Amino acid sequence: MFKKLFLFIGIFSLTLAVNAQNSDKAKALLEEVYAKVTSYDNIQIDFKYGLENTEANINQESSGNVTLSGENYFLDYLGAQVMSDGAKVYTIVPENEEVTIDAISEDDNNITPSKMLTFYRSGHNYAWDILQNVGGRKIQYVKLTPIDSNTEIQSILLGIDMGTKHIYKLIQTGKNSTKTTITVNSFKTNQALSSTLFTFNAKKYEDEGYYIIRN
Repeated sequence: MFKKLFLFIGIFSLTLAVNAQNSDKAKALLEEVYAKVTSYDNIQIDFKYGLENTEANINQESSGNVTLSGENYFLDYLGAQVMSDGAKVYTIVPENEEVTIDAISEDDNNITPSKMLTFYRSGHNYAWDILQNVGGRKIQYVKLTPIDSNTEIQSILLGIDMGTKHIYKLIQTGKNSTKTTITVNSFKTNQALSSTLFTFNAKKYEDEGYYIIRN
């Protein structure tokens, strides 16, 4: 009986040690990704977005692009543009001829485009996951499990291109079985950007007859 107990304790301890090593390895890889993305002046990403929920018979796909530079970003998605100059967020909807302006709160914990490549650094437990070969590229997945049990997110899989240390894919699974997938089609860095890309010109839209909502 004691031998079985000691064997169980030994296996349990070994499992904990292996899990800790895998967690440390996963976190170290994400730190490499963070160091890489923060070394660029700007990043341009073309992406594919997928939303799937088999229970609700939902299966949607769309595409978009985003330009990131520090806290500034310009997102073009589903016929609308969302831009931020680091202080405010401007949502421009040409179809409705409407612009909504929102101030950025320091307490805002929502994942914005400017946080998409860095959000994983806190608030999660980490686990080393599968390695895939995608067109000759080695994609290593890291599983993130939120520490906050009240979140609607069950887990996130981040696929890292081991050659470039760039994020290739994000797969988020919700507690309601909804799966959200973002796949990076192209990842460009240090591009020549317009000096006014992240500057909102209110007069331009007022002259075009847009209704501007300031929250």
